[in-house]
Amino acid sequence: MPSRVSGEGTGRGGSLEPGRVGVGPHARERSSPRQVKNAVSLSPSDFMDRALFLAERGRGRTSPNPMVGAVIVAPDGLIVGQGYHERAGRPHAEVNALDMAGARARGATLFCTLEPCCHVGRTGACVRRIVGAGIARVVGAVEDPNPMVSGQGFEYLHEHGVEVDIGLRAGAAIELNQPFFTLVHEGRPFVILKAATSIDGCIAAAPGRRTRLTSPPADRHAHRIRAEIDAIGVGSGTILVDDPQLTARGAYRERPLARVIFDRRLRTPPTARVLSTRGAGPVIIVTTAEAAGRVELRRPLEQRGAEIDVAPDRSLRSALARLGARSLESLLLEGGAALHAAAWDEDLVDFVRLYVTPHTLGPGGVPLLEGRSFSSADLIDRRVEPIGADVLIEGYVHRPR
Repeated sequence: MPSRVSGEGTGRGGSLEPGRVGVGPHARERSSPRQVKNAVSLSPSDFMDRALFLAERGRGRTSPNPMVGAVIVAPDGLIVGQGYHERAGRPHAEVNALDMAGARARGATLFCTLEPCCHVGRTGACVRRIVGAGIARVVGAVEDPNPMVSGQGFEYLHEHGVEVDIGLRAGAAIELNQPFFTLVHEGRPFVILKAATSIDGCIAAAPGRRTRLTSPPADRHAHRIRAEIDAIGVGSGTILVDDPQLTARGAYRERPLARVIFDRRLRTPPTARVLSTRGAGPVIIVTTAEAAGRVELRRPLEQRGAEIDVAPDRSLRSALARLGARSLESLLLEGGAALHAAAWDEDLVDFVRLYVTPHTLGPGGVPLLEGRSFSSADLIDRRVEPIGADVLIEGYVHRPR
């Protein structure tokens, strides 16, 4: 049977250059794969870190597939092949690494950040290519939670004479693909609560008042994040007050960006600016059966290109399940206060990203998550970074699993 190894290697040995890459929703320090001349001195953890680095290159392009990296190491310790999953529908990481290695793959060890697939979808089964190439050993970080794989890929390899070890750098591999794991396990997108607050913890100067807080550097950072996720979500109140476009401006994005409006009463006006930007991606309005039944509200929105999606009940969890059915892995929840509160109350917030600004809004301001037990100091794996005049504070509400 495939064997288990320690989940988090120490990474000792080797002299890789440090590089900043994203693992999970925020960047972490990982090893860069630039230097490979001294590969003979590298440890298994170093090879897996290299695979994680490569996997990160697919960020923002692979959904609804996971990000995956692969490294092939010959018996003498030299790296002979590497690859990553570039985008959905393209060859998987293992195939790209095998293509690079060619005949040198025979007798080698394959390090991969996720279990190789054993089913045929838009691409062939990777396990068959691995066996056919003569790979002697596969070191996988974690099993693929997809029920079509879920251990079967590793079992196929074992049954065909390939030595299999599972668990090296498992935590980092899960964190890298937390949206994918959340969609498979919970049937909903990974939810990132994003907000800009004053230094006294408010998101607006008064209820219903549009309040600009962040500096241009923070705005640019926020748009880069928009370019990586599957969907942006706002409540109907934000549409009425701010009339946002909900696009990733000034940042390169290859695929459509879904814009989601949570609107139980179909208050979204047909003149909303977001409906004039459908070239950037679909506009999905999630509402109730009662509101959807009012033709005078629904028809003008559909005529402007909005997709009306009816949730089975009034809970936000049900609304998110509708997005999960569309294979949307990640949702950037940008507000307003009522939507943030609903997500928090239903325990649906997985990650928090706050842009804290030097402004003070005073006692008349609208607090973030008013009346709720929330402190950024309690976030898991909390990270603080200055961005222009503002400070970014982010971290998990739920530890990746």
